Amino acid sequence: MNIAQIKYVLTVAASSSIREAAMKLYISQPALSTSIRELEDELGILLFDRTNKGISLTEEGREFVTYAKKVVGQYEIMEDRYLSKDSDKEKFSVSTQHYNFSIRAFTQVIRQFSPDKYVFAIHETKTREVLEDVRTLKSEVGIISFSGANEDLIRKLMKEYGLEFTPLMRRDTYVYLWNDHEFADRKEISIEELSDYPCVSFDQSDDSNFYLVEEAMADYNFKKMIKSDDRATTMEIFSDLHGYSIGSGMLSGDQAILKGMVSIKLKEEDPLTIGYIVRKGGVLSVYGQAYIDELLKYKEL
Repeated sequence: MNIAQIKYVLTVAASSSIREAAMKLYISQPALSTSIRELEDELGILLFDRTNKGISLTEEGREFVTYAKKVVGQYEIMEDRYLSKDSDKEKFSVSTQHYNFSIRAFTQVIRQFSPDKYVFAIHETKTREVLEDVRTLKSEVGIISFSGANEDLIRKLMKEYGLEFTPLMRRDTYVYLWNDHEFADRKEISIEELSDYPCVSFDQSDDSNFYLVEEAMADYNFKKMIKSDDRATTMEIFSDLHGYSIGSGMLSGDQAILKGMVSIKLKEEDPLTIGYIVRKGGVLSVYGQAYIDELLKYKEL
């Protein structure tokens, strides 16, 4: 078994056919099929069911893919650090849910050190990916939140992943509206009053991740729901359909003016606890420690 074969399996698993996977990998279909068969023979298990309708993972194949993703992720981290053309550059990476203070802390670290050569990364992404990124060392620090609806699950995953959580703040629940919405001048509002308008939620892309949403009120049965994974798209929905989203209410004045957004206190209470995660027992780089020092400037708890 080698890293190429493992990558082949992941590509096939993400494709509808061997032919499609071979095109993605720029190799011949027979060569790909042979490589997969050789791996299955070596492992003594069947990774894929082949039918005239296509291919699908077996139960053992799904388990293999779970481990394969971690192996490839670690390999790519090492490859990037030691073999890439950027191996002589300073590196630092953060993964975060959608919070502006995490971005400001990141840019402040760059200003503070201003290395001559560097490749820094900030991944604004989904809840599970923040957890996975810190778990697999893709990122040193992650920014994450939970509400009463999903706290137990998030804490369970952090324990399983060997992560330590440090709370920074607890925020009441707010709704975000476009400033020309009929309710834009309200000081407080209920979800029921907004029932004629769509709630726009950040798409976690997997139904199994229902309770990994980063917004509060995760278990509320919204009458109208639109899922989006792009901020510009969300703004268009707000503007065209007078939609709304749920969040922490943290909009700075300049951003509110720029984006035309207002935040209104939600009558239903489901406070968000927001903080950062690191690997338990891990050693931070100077950039990681500096980033945490910046985050702690926002600490309220």
